[in-house]
Amino acid sequence: MSTPIAFTLRVNGKHYAIRTPARRNLADALREDCGLTGTHLGCEHGVCGACTVLVDGKPVRACLMFAVQAQGKEVRTVEGLADGENFHPLQQAFWEHHGLQCGFCTPGFLMLAAGVLEAEPDIGDEELKQVLSSNLCRCTGYQNILKAVRAAAAEMRKRAK
Repeated sequence: MSTPIAFTLRVNGKHYAIRTPARRNLADALREDCGLTGTHLGCEHGVCGACTVLVDGKPVRACLMFAVQAQGKEVRTVEGLADGENFHPLQQAFWEHHGLQCGFCTPGFLMLAAGVLEAEPDIGDEELKQVLSSNLCRCTGYQNILKAVRAAAAEMRKRAK
């Protein structure tokens, strides 16, 4: 068993001092050491995308990244999307456009879409479809997810003006 190491993670603007084995992945550290259980673990091989978080604004599969690699970086999870009681436009759109069913994949889709829309607010439909196809949903068939992300993109552009 490896010796635990101490380091600090900055998640959703808050610092978390943790002590964990160097081999612990970011998803497990977020859930177990930070108490942020919105990041879901599905396949643990980087295939499904349920564990997607933003690291320095870029979507990352948290099951494939060691927690210690996130030291000194800004990590954003689904818990960091809302502004207090106010939903993020993506959360609102997923609710209004039925972009979720069981909800297991939803945090990963929300974070993937947030990262993409923040980097490319005017992303085209084909590019958006390709990006969203990198995460797996076994319930919705993707149409409502795509509809929700398009609606959120329009709202985010409107708010940016």
